[in-house]
This record gives sequence, structure tokens and C-alpha cells, in this order.
Amino acid sequence: MTTPHFNLIIIGAGLSGIGSACHIAREYPDRSLAIIERRENVGGTWDLFRYPGIRSDSDMASFGYNFKPWYSDQVLAKGGDIRKYVEETAKEFHLHDKIHYELQITGADWSSEANRWTLTARHEKTGETRYFTCDFMLNCAGYYNFDQGYRPSFKGEEEFQGDILHPQFWPEHLDYSGKRVVVIGSGATAITVVPAMAEKAANVTMLQRSPSYVMAVPDTDKMSVLLNKVLPKKLVFKIARKRNILFQRGLYLACERWPNRMRKVMMWHMRRQLGPGVDMKHFSPKYNPWEQRLCAAPNGDFFKSLRSGKADIVTDQIDHLSKNGIVLTSGKTLEADLIVTATGLDVQLMGGLELSLDGQRVDLPRKMTYKGIMLEDIPNYGWIFGYTNAPWTLKCDIGGRYICRLFEQMGRVGARVVRPVDAAGNASGTGMLDGFAPGYIMRARDRMPRQGLGGPWKVTMHYGKDKKMLIEDPVDDGILRFETGQSESSGQASYLAASA
Repeated sequence: MTTPHFNLIIIGAGLSGIGSACHIAREYPDRSLAIIERRENVGGTWDLFRYPGIRSDSDMASFGYNFKPWYSDQVLAKGGDIRKYVEETAKEFHLHDKIHYELQITGADWSSEANRWTLTARHEKTGETRYFTCDFMLNCAGYYNFDQGYRPSFKGEEEFQGDILHPQFWPEHLDYSGKRVVVIGSGATAITVVPAMAEKAANVTMLQRSPSYVMAVPDTDKMSVLLNKVLPKKLVFKIARKRNILFQRGLYLACERWPNRMRKVMMWHMRRQLGPGVDMKHFSPKYNPWEQRLCAAPNGDFFKSLRSGKADIVTDQIDHLSKNGIVLTSGKTLEADLIVTATGLDVQLMGGLELSLDGQRVDLPRKMTYKGIMLEDIPNYGWIFGYTNAPWTLKCDIGGRYICRLFEQMGRVGARVVRPVDAAGNASGTGMLDGFAPGYIMRARDRMPRQGLGGPWKVTMHYGKDKKMLIEDPVDDGILRFETGQSESSGQASYLAASA
């Protein structure tokens, strides 16, 4: 059987994969493109997660694609709406027939002789192994493990007579009406699940080891609603997108520059939302704002559920599970019929893909990132990794546009191969996300690529700087090595050597 060959293969049909594919398909309509997706549908994260209240924690004006405006007054979109948005985008750009579903990429090997990648995939339902080759590979598989979330074991959990459930694997028709629910965790998932479940459950208790910063945000963009009455919708969208990006960046920088002052502001905000009846010890984080992501509560729904008495919050640690619930180190017992372990993600970079060069396995934690989108010494390989302090898809947009610029430069100089090379000794040993301290990142630090001392080897997490670097600065910066390759592939026109 002939191995199918493509000029470009994109791994993942989530927000990043579809967004990047739209840019490339529009700029290079005559080039062969395949998108390999492990699930049965497009959407990635938004197809996987189905827990109560699932929504974005970034505003959709900046979280959505810049080339496909999100025309809705709703600020934080529900998971199902985001999934439909990705599906609509894929159809609009004629990508559906390019997607190969239910395939898990397990390995990719670069051949210096053939100047191409060979990808090994496993068909999820049949177990059949399939192979693909491509000139260039773009990995948009995200950063966490779809097979398992992070779920610590608890002493005595075999004694518990209720159900223990991780939000990543929420049953479609779970009925928790009238049940006593304990949600373990204090991150974005817990802040979302608690008010959503409180509407049906007998009571919901959020059990946290330590508090987080939670911000009430409006669920309707009233300014855009007003502007839509007098201005074209596209212009209103552009204004909202720019405004929100600037606000997010300003808030982050303020937290970086004046952490103590911004901590007081955040504490004041939460105290105002909670009212006099809640003990502020449950809302006094041990870290400064933006050392971890801020949690968003649309229209303050999380605070409302606490004020109403439908939900409550406990700050303590688990000693063990008993027959009827959770026994805390303080000696208190939280009775429960259902325990939701909103304890975080298990980080798995690049979809668990194993990279090798001419049969030699690549040790990714020893490689530096280049412009946050390529990897040191790895040929014809791109990687979309979004922002931790801004909407993830902002990086997807400028990353996809950069890949198009990269292809154009390769065509201009007649190159078949491109790779970033550190000839100046920029290695620092610093992880690409050192300084960002949520548990799921701290647990995965040793699995992450490195960043360098400066220049394009430095991870900025700054949309403005990245946009200039990826969209405006010259592609040929003296660090990228453009090569004609060792041989020409018979019968195949080179995607990368052709001009746009």
C-alpha cells in the first residue's frame, strides 16, 4: 500500500489546528494539506470537556479567530458554542475533507536523505497502524493528556460508597439532582463547576487546599451592544478585540509591576462580591496575582452561589475518605454522595508525540524553543503553544501567519529544509514556563523544552512582542538555516521550495 504524502500535516483539529490550517489553506490553496485528529470530531478541548458549565475563561472577541469574528454579545462562551464555532470555521475554509479522524500520532521520524517526515499513527478503534509522510509538520495537539487528568489517590477511597469523578471524563447523562457534592480544587474548573452544579444538587462544597484569585466579569459586552447600533459589526468586533487584548495585557503587567498593590485590589474585589457573610481566609491566596492564571466568574455566578447558600467553601486538607464522605485533617467530615476531583490536568506536550531524527530519538527537554514556535535543530517542524497570560488562540493566529511567511521565504531562496540553530551559545537551562507556578505546570517542568538567554530563544508570553517578531521582523534572521536538502524526492514537487 502506498504511503500517502502531503506537503503539510497538521496534528490536531482543535482551535489551534483549525485556525492555523485556515491561514495556510488560504495562502497556499494548491498545496496538499492533511489534518490528523485523534477524536471523532473537530474541537479538541471543546469536544472533550463536557462537565457542567464548561465555558471559556477568556473573552471571545480575543479568544476567537481574528479572521472570523465572534458575533455575540456573550463575553465568555459556553463549550458547546465554541465547538460549533470551530466546526463552522472548518466548513467555511473547506477543511473537513482534509481531516483524518480517530488517528493517534505515536511517532515521527525525519529522514535527512528524503527530506521528509514519516508519521506513525494508530487507528483508535481498530488498532491498525498507518503511515503518512510530509515535507513539513505543524503540531497543534495542545499541552495535556486526553487519556487522563491529574487525579491524586486518597487514603481510604475504596471505603467511599459514593462516586468519584474527574471533570475530564464527565458522563453525558449524569444526574446529580438532590445529591451532596464536594468539588475538590480551586482552579478554573472548580470555579466553573460549583455554581453550575449548585442549581440541581442538594448542596455543593468546594474543598480547597489553598485559595485562588477569582474575578467577576460581565457576561454581556454592553459597550459592543451599544456600538452595534451605530457602527458596522466588523468594526465593533475589531474595537472589542483590540480593547480586550490591551486590557488583559495591562492587567498582567500591573500585577507584575505592583504585586502588593494589585493583590489589595483583587482582595477588595472579591470581598465586595462576597458580602459580609463569607470568611476572607478562603479568598486570601498565598501567591501574587498572575503567578497563576486568574479565575473568571461570569456575572459573578460563583460568588452568587456562595451568597445564596447553595454552595459553600472549605479550606483544609484531606486526611482520608470514609464511607460517607471526606475526613479532613482538622477532624471535620464533609458528607458527600459525589466527589468531583477538579484537581488539574496531566501535561503531555505535543500530544505525546515521539520525535526522532534519522532514527535517533530527540530529547525535547534539552532543546530550546525558537520564537515560541519552532525547536532548536529540528527541521521542518512547527509547534503552536499559546499564552498562559492571555487567550491561547492569539498565538495560534500569529503562529499560523508566521508559518506562511516561513514557507514564502523558503520558496524565495529555494530551500527544502529549515531549522533554527544556536551558534551563539544561548542555552540557559531555564524551562520555557519557569516562573508560572500552577500545579499542573510545576509537575511537568522536567518534560518541557528550555528557553535561551535572549532574542528569539527567549519565551516572552507577550502578544505585542511576539506579533512584531513573528509578523514584522525578517524571517531570515541569521539563526534559521535554510538548506536545499540532501536529495530530491522522485515524483514529488516540493511544497517548501515553491513560491506562494
